Amino acid sequence: MKAAIITIGDEILIGQIVDTNSVYIAKSLDLIGVQTHEMVSISDDKKHILDTFAKYQNKVDIVVITGGLGPTKDDITKKTFCDYFDDFLIVDKTVEKHVIELIERVMNRPASQINKDQALVPSKCTVLHNQVGTAPGMWMSKENTVFISLPGVPYEMKYLIENEIIPKIVKEYRRPYIIHKTILTYGQGESLVAERIENWENNLPNFIKLAYLPSPGRVRLRLSARGTDKELLEKSIAENVIALTAIIGDIIVGYEDGETIEIVVGKLLKQQNKTISTAESCTGGKVAQLLSSVNGASHYFKGGVVSYSTETKIKVLGLSESLIQTYSVVSAEVAKQMAINVKSMMKTDYAIATTGNAGPTKGEAQAEVGTVFIALATPNEVIVEEFNFGQPREKVIDRTVIQSLQMLRKEILKNL
Repeated sequence: MKAAIITIGDEILIGQIVDTNSVYIAKSLDLIGVQTHEMVSISDDKKHILDTFAKYQNKVDIVVITGGLGPTKDDITKKTFCDYFDDFLIVDKTVEKHVIELIERVMNRPASQINKDQALVPSKCTVLHNQVGTAPGMWMSKENTVFISLPGVPYEMKYLIENEIIPKIVKEYRRPYIIHKTILTYGQGESLVAERIENWENNLPNFIKLAYLPSPGRVRLRLSARGTDKELLEKSIAENVIALTAIIGDIIVGYEDGETIEIVVGKLLKQQNKTISTAESCTGGKVAQLLSSVNGASHYFKGGVVSYSTETKIKVLGLSESLIQTYSVVSAEVAKQMAINVKSMMKTDYAIATTGNAGPTKGEAQAEVGTVFIALATPNEVIVEEFNFGQPREKVIDRTVIQSLQMLRKEILKNL
C-alpha cells in the first residue's frame, strides 16, 4: 500500500511554522504497513489543491491531507473537496451538537455561527469525529484512491490518526508487514562504517533494505524488511543483526532509535551506582543538557559548570592563572585540571571536561580552529584526548559532545 501526505498552509511555505504533522502521520502509517510514497506542502489555493489531488489520483491508495479545516475564510479544504468530488456541504447534526457543547463548556460562551459552520461537511463523506476539537475529519473515496482530510492542529490530528484513521485502515485494507531495526553506532563516520560492512551489506536478502542515517559523531543503520511472511522477516532481521554485531560490535551502542548515547550512558551509570559531573567551555553546557535530558538523570548526574571564559575557569573552577598562561586555555593540561576540579567540587565518580576552539576565529586560544581537548576523570585516573573536528562551529560542538559521552561509555564498560 502506498500513501501520499499533503499539508496545506501558507504558514508552512513561508517558514513560519515547521511541518511536524507529516512526520507523525508517516510513522503511524509505517507501523501498519503503509508506505509513504511522497510528502508535499502546498498553499491555501483552490487550484493548487485540486491539481495536487489529481496528481495522486489512482497513483496511491491513500492521500492524507492536514490543514485548511478551520472556521475562517482562508480555510478552503472542505469547499475544495466538494469541487473535486462533485458534492455539496450539509450540516452534520452530531458534529454540530459536539461543537456547541465544546464551545459552551470550554469557552463558557454561546457558539457563534462561525463555530457552528464547522459542522458543514460534504454529503458523500464519512465523518471522522474529532472529540478534542471542533473540526471533524473527512474520509472520501474516488476510483482507486481514498482522500482523508484532517485538521492541522497537531493534537487534533494525532487524536484522529490514533482513534479513527489507523483502526479504519487496518479494518478495511490488507497490508504487508514492515519491520524496522535500527542499530546505533558511535565514533566512526559513514564512509568508514560502510567500508567495514560492505560484504555484509552485499549479502542482505532482497527484501531487506539498509539505510545510513549519519549525524555528527554517530551513524544509525536502519534495516527495513517488507513482505507478507512476518515470521520470515523477523527471523532474517535478527540473523543479520547478529552477523553485523560480529563485524562492528566495537562501535554499536544500541539497537533502537530511542537508545541514544545519553540513555545508554545513563543506564550504565545507574547499573554501577556511579555519578557524573561536567565542566564545559567550548560545548557551553550541551554535555550537561544531554545527560540531564534523560528520565531519572538525577540518580547519576550531579551538576555542571559552564566555564566559558578564562575568568570563570579561574574563579569558579579554581584553575591557576599560571597553568592557563603556560599552556593556554585550549590545552590538555587545562582540560585535565577542569575535570579534576569539578569532580572534587561535585563529589562524583566521573567528570567530563571540554575545552577547545570551535571557531570561527581563534579568540583567546592559540590552538587551530576545530581543536578540542576532552578530559575524563575516572575513579582511578584522568584521560585526556585531543581532536580536530574542523568546521563549521556547530559540527565541532556536536562532535565534541558525542565524543565525550562515548569516552565515558567506553570507560564505564571496562569496569562491568
